[in-house]
Amino acid sequence: MFKDHLTYSLIFCIGFFFSCNNHENKQLPVYNPVDFKPKLVDKSVRNVSENHTVADFSLINQNGINITNKDYENKIYVVDFFFTRCPTICPIMTNNMLKIQDEFINNDDIMLLSMSVTPEIDNVDVLKQYAIDKGVNDSKWNITTGSKKHIYELARKSYFAVVEQGDGGLQDFIHTPNFILIDTKKQIRGIYDGTDENEILRLVKDIKILKG
Repeated sequence: MFKDHLTYSLIFCIGFFFSCNNHENKQLPVYNPVDFKPKLVDKSVRNVSENHTVADFSLINQNGINITNKDYENKIYVVDFFFTRCPTICPIMTNNMLKIQDEFINNDDIMLLSMSVTPEIDNVDVLKQYAIDKGVNDSKWNITTGSKKHIYELARKSYFAVVEQGDGGLQDFIHTPNFILIDTKKQIRGIYDGTDENEILRLVKDIKILKG
């Protein structure tokens, strides 16, 4: 009887553990504009409290290929904003993106997307060399350029990655360490400091939660 009771208790505990984990998995938040500090959100969408999804995009990657939201359809992906000449936080961010790339290298459902905040400098040739130098896997990670106004609008109205307000014009400039986690429904599910190793560990864990 004791053995039977012990076995039952063990099964119950294991079942409870997985049940709790599954419950926790479902609790990864969905972020809407009102969930962010107002200074991170463009004024035009600051009061939106539900159903926020990231906008459609059209960009050019390191291979000169047009990349749109269709290429990320039904994917979980991580977004960051960088520039190739950045001497401070961007190299750290790129190295941490590489860790995420390597962690999910065999999982086609997980992708990465980097957008240059100096697209007038970061043309396709520059991005291609950067990708080669850093060890970017072309099938996993698109490093992109495009219209500055379009990229800056995405940063401010879709991904809420930057504090500064601006118009995407010649004098406008954004610089942010944020990594943004997007789910298969185009919803924001997490924001992380891309320069912090502990934050990267948390991001990897959250991706696995979303993947299930």
